[in-house]
Amino acid sequence: MNDFTALRCERHGSTALLTLDSPANRNAFTPALRDELAQAIAQVRGDAGVRALVLAGANGQFCSGGDLRGIADAKLDNAGWRERMQATQRWFSELILLDKPVIAAVDGAAYGAGFSLALAADFVLASPRARFCMSFLKLGLVPDCGAFYTLPRAVGSQRARELMLSAREVGAAEAIELGIAMELHASEQLLPRALALAQGFAGASPLAVSLVKRATGDAGALAALLDTEANVQALAFGSTEHREAVNRFLDKKPLPFQWPANKEQAE
Repeated sequence: MNDFTALRCERHGSTALLTLDSPANRNAFTPALRDELAQAIAQVRGDAGVRALVLAGANGQFCSGGDLRGIADAKLDNAGWRERMQATQRWFSELILLDKPVIAAVDGAAYGAGFSLALAADFVLASPRARFCMSFLKLGLVPDCGAFYTLPRAVGSQRARELMLSAREVGAAEAIELGIAMELHASEQLLPRALALAQGFAGASPLAVSLVKRATGDAGALAALLDTEANVQALAFGSTEHREAVNRFLDKKPLPFQWPANKEQAE
């Protein structure tokens, strides 16, 4: 598979392993990473020899979310942001609807678009240091990369709204409890378990796997929500609140929105 700069692509038998690997920015969702993921997923989709896909992150991180410095420097208008969102959605939709099993091995932070990337998988495995966060609201944005479709299907509508509107962090144990993650494994066992699970599909019927995934998915609902997502996120990117939040983050100042902690739960 291709030799990329932000993404490592490997084959393990009938399994494709895509590893996000940008240590300088904790595997952030940069334009380079987006482009490389688009190319790699297209290759996986078209390769009949690949029976399953594993998504992982290097350097003790999964994906820290959007590249805020790149976002601040983009200088796009609302139409430009909408086009950028739609370009990302094209390959993200292919990932969510992929006719092959997708396993995410989450070690460390899965924030913002990184959380959405994990949710695109059929099975999420987590290490004890995994942390999930729909961090968008802190930056004056709405969730994207299919989260309006994937998160409610994983945790239910009320909990999905809470996670989106609170922008709070979810630890590994709570992720298991909520149904975000399926299994918890020590960091050193996480990727081996993901690869073993993927390799288990080597002898499965590709047709039967495809039919199960199509029957349990909803391409029409996904397309409608992605269209809404592109429109509303384009508006949010152009807001004063978003620009101010990004500037505060880059200046290492506290962000204006913080969800109040649940003291009873903490106790």
